[in-house]
Amino acid sequence: MTLLSYQVFMAVVEQESFQKAAQILQLTPSAISHAVASMEAELGSALFVRSRQGVYLTNYGKELFPYIKNVLNSDEYLQQAIAQFQGVQKGVVRIGIFNSACVEWMPSLLKDFEKEYPNVRLHIYQGTYDDIYHWLKDGVVDLGFLSSCSVGDLAYEPIYQDRIVCVVPKGFQPENPGYVTVDELKKQRFVTQREGCDADVNHFMKKYGLSAGGRSYIVDDMSAIALVMGGYGVCLVPELVIRNISFPIDVYPLDVEEKRTIVLASVRSDILAPAVQRMYDYIIKRFKDGIDRMEF
Repeated sequence: MTLLSYQVFMAVVEQESFQKAAQILQLTPSAISHAVASMEAELGSALFVRSRQGVYLTNYGKELFPYIKNVLNSDEYLQQAIAQFQGVQKGVVRIGIFNSACVEWMPSLLKDFEKEYPNVRLHIYQGTYDDIYHWLKDGVVDLGFLSSCSVGDLAYEPIYQDRIVCVVPKGFQPENPGYVTVDELKKQRFVTQREGCDADVNHFMKKYGLSAGGRSYIVDDMSAIALVMGGYGVCLVPELVIRNISFPIDVYPLDVEEKRTIVLASVRSDILAPAVQRMYDYIIKRFKDGIDRMEF
């Protein structure tokens, strides 16, 4: 199989359509169909399921996906290395990031990095901790912002600590002026996110024996806070989540000091493509210089 075959495979996966893949690669739909048919004949099994809803990977295709992705990543790294040797700073960097970090940090990071490296293309993938972990493992992204609770066996560098606080409906009166205790939390009903979305808060609740009470399966921060605003319960969040929101809520510190550690993760920090290495170094430097001094 050729590199073009792998590019066709990935384009079909991403677009879920032969027609759209042809447009992306500037080929004819028949050329895409022929390339896929040739791959399937060589491999001896179907790679895609064709349906009215779109084109999707078979189980066999899913098994091959990370390997084909790694081949394409290796080619990208090679092209970046050649460009670097020729004195040209270019390439593609794909970053996985969760919601609150994306809202707070990405606008400034992207704008300033692109000023310095205008020929480096940046692709941003927003998702949950679980999404980002699997994207890194499968080669979908090169770098990922994660929590230390969810980084698993990936290589990582700690970059930011974020205090856990309690969000309550407007007018809520804590038992102690100015803060909420763990014992008081045990009497409350919680709005909680799904476990893969908020590993740090779930870890906190397990550590202190807190029960979720109400049954909520929220996947984003703002929905959880909106439920709190409506009086459905209280929620625990890392402080970054509520840094620049204007919801009619109150926020209290806790009587215990618990923080999430945000990390910059990669599969291996010692082997990064040149453009990825530049972004990695750039992010680390920005946080060491003080992220709170960044202009938003």
